[in-house]
Amino acid sequence: MHPRSATAWQTWVTLVARVIIGASLLYAGLLKIGNLPKSVTAVRAYELPWPDWMIHAIGYSLPIIEIVLGAALIVGLFTRWMAVLGALAMIVYIIGIASAWARGLDIDCGCFTPGGALPPGQEPKYLEDILRDIGFLICGVWTVLFPDGRFSVDRWIAGPAPDDDPEPEPAS
Repeated sequence: MHPRSATAWQTWVTLVARVIIGASLLYAGLLKIGNLPKSVTAVRAYELPWPDWMIHAIGYSLPIIEIVLGAALIVGLFTRWMAVLGALAMIVYIIGIASAWARGLDIDCGCFTPGGALPPGQEPKYLEDILRDIGFLICGVWTVLFPDGRFSVDRWIAGPAPDDDPEPEPAS
């Protein structure tokens, strides 16, 4: 395979990975931003040994952080740094969900829902949530390793990459 083909292929995979993790973060944040007190309730449901002010700070700020990270990743702005933060967020989410599961809590993770305690008879979906977030984490790690994707603000600011130039015509 020609080395330029691998680079071009990587930039397309980066675009897809960047949009997947970015869209997931943006969507999660947009779902929560309209009801920030419910976001606080979702954080509180994890029963972490943190002071109330910290639970409120996380509950109120998390949707805003998710929206900013998601939007920046989708447009490809500060791509590597936003992907690092997005991947770290996924690690925190995975740890939080695994912790709730290990402690026997019956909660909804609050990722794409209001979150909080589950009604009686409804089972948590911890394994599904963790596997989903591992998929998003993989997208984030890929984007950290190969941040130069197609259709990004970073690329527009920096100018075309060498692999954007057309192949030179063979000499006759």
